[in-house]
Amino acid sequence: MKNILYATDYSKYSVTALQYAYQLSTKMNIQLKVIHVFHYPSTLLNIVGDTEPDFGVNYFEKHASKLEQFCIDNLGYDLKNITVEAVENKSVLNGIIEKAQELDSTFVVVGTKGNGTIKDFIMGNTTKNLIEKSLFPILSIPYQKRISKIKTIVYATAFEEDDIHAICKLTEIAEPLKSEIKVVHASLKNEYPGEVQMAWFKEMIANKIKYEKINFEVISSDDVFNSLRLYAEKNDADLIAMLDRKKGGFIKKLLNKDTVLLMNDYGKYPLISFNVSNCLKLNLS
Repeated sequence: MKNILYATDYSKYSVTALQYAYQLSTKMNIQLKVIHVFHYPSTLLNIVGDTEPDFGVNYFEKHASKLEQFCIDNLGYDLKNITVEAVENKSVLNGIIEKAQELDSTFVVVGTKGNGTIKDFIMGNTTKNLIEKSLFPILSIPYQKRISKIKTIVYATAFEEDDIHAICKLTEIAEPLKSEIKVVHASLKNEYPGEVQMAWFKEMIANKIKYEKINFEVISSDDVFNSLRLYAEKNDADLIAMLDRKKGGFIKKLLNKDTVLLMNDYGKYPLISFNVSNCLKLNLS
């Protein structure tokens, strides 16, 4: 069953991400799985040992109940297609990735700021590590007082086949929302003419993807991050989409993982990051 996996640390910074996840699951008509990854305090494990058979059960029930209340407090009572689960794992990162693999999630939703504790909890560094290591698309949501509808999605392309796979995946979100996808390429001054490459890429997209609300544009800039930022502002972007690329040529270096992480750190826009390995699962023939 198709599903969205959302992970929370119960902080206020994860509330916006929950609301986005629920909005998407409702529009896409798929299951929303809400999880919290916890680990038994080592001191309690040493004290309790195997003498308390209900020790583990109580922790799972406690967090499951807390998750249910967290959803009710921030979404209301009339909830559809939501299930909650407490996940025990020493690593929050591994707990999320393993659960996503188990569920074969369409994508994973997390917030981009945490509660400031020393422990590597869900936000902040965990979000960055998910972008770097997860084989699933990661939708990272900055904290906002209210969410907006996703009307415009900006996708940064390097004219690669992997981009076509990622855009195909992106249409799974855009189509039920009736969102416009703006495919943009930052063309370098010493690069093969961007307009020529874009014409070829546009034809490839048309042959593979049957979604009408996709537009294409080339902008000239040697500063990819800032040109994307300005383009997103100019076009009132509600979501930025990027591909976490393998290291390679000059263009790949400009649109590689570092640019994705910079955009995540910028924190103004929701960001969905696709992984090359995950996109290759798609069959576009």
